[in-house]
Amino acid sequence: MSVLPWSGRARRAALAASLCVGLAVLLTACGEDEDPDKGTNGAGKLTATQIEKKAQTAADTAGAVRLSGSLVSKGQTYKLNMRLKENGGMGSVTSKSSTFQLLRIEDTLYLKADAGFWKHADDESGSGKGSAASSDEDASVAGKLSDKYVKVPQEDPSYKQLSGFTDKSVLLDGLLTLHGELSKGDRDRIGGVRTIKVNGSEGAGGTLDVSLEGTPYPLQLVRAGGAGTVTLTDWGKDFEVEAPTKEQTVDYGSRLPGSAG
Repeated sequence: MSVLPWSGRARRAALAASLCVGLAVLLTACGEDEDPDKGTNGAGKLTATQIEKKAQTAADTAGAVRLSGSLVSKGQTYKLNMRLKENGGMGSVTSKSSTFQLLRIEDTLYLKADAGFWKHADDESGSGKGSAASSDEDASVAGKLSDKYVKVPQEDPSYKQLSGFTDKSVLLDGLLTLHGELSKGDRDRIGGVRTIKVNGSEGAGGTLDVSLEGTPYPLQLVRAGGAGTVTLTDWGKDFEVEAPTKEQTVDYGSRLPGSAG
C-alpha cells in the first residue's frame, strides 16, 4: 500500500476543513432566513382578513396622507395627486381633457383651472351652441375664472363629486375595501418598504400592499377590474390648508358654468 506524501494529506485535510466551514456558513445563513417576519411589525403572520382590518384601522386613525395615481370611474380615467386630512384637502386632478386643482377647508370647496377648462365646461353644457354672442360670453366668463379659486356652491351638482376627491374618509373608505374572498399574496417592497400583499378573489377583486415596517399602513392598491392603481404615502404628515385671498377668489353664484339644472 502506497502512503501519500505528507504534503498531499495536508492539502486534502485543508480542503475538507474548508468545505465543512463553507457548509456551516451556508446552513447558518439559511437558518437566519427561515423567519421572513423577523424585524417586521408582525402583520405578515396574520390572516388576510386581519391584515386588511389592520390596514383600514391604521388609515382611519392617521391624521393625513398623500394619495397619487389613477382612478377609473364611469369609463373616465382621473390622475390624482392629493394631500388629505380630516378637515380638508388639496391637490390636482387630471382628466382626459384638462387638469384642475382642488382646495377644501371644512365644507368650503374651491376649484382652480385655466380658461380652457372653463370654456370646455361651457361647451359640454350645450348652452348657446351655434350662437356667436353666447360663445363670446362664454369666452369672457372663462377668462374671468381662469387661474382663480372659484368657490363651488354646495347646491351645485358637481360639489359632491369634486369634494369626494378631497375627503380622506370618503376616498379611502371607497378604495381600501377588497372584493371577494381574501388571501395573502407575495411579499414585496413599495418605495423601499417591505410589504405583504392581500388579494381579493386572487387579485381579481383588487390587491392591497400593507407595510411590514412600523404601523401597517396601506401603501399601494391595485383596484379590481383594471380600475386604477394608487400609492399612499406621507401617512401622518400634517400640512397647512389656507383659504385663498379675496383677490384670488371668485364666487360665481349658485351654479358653476356648465352645471346642469
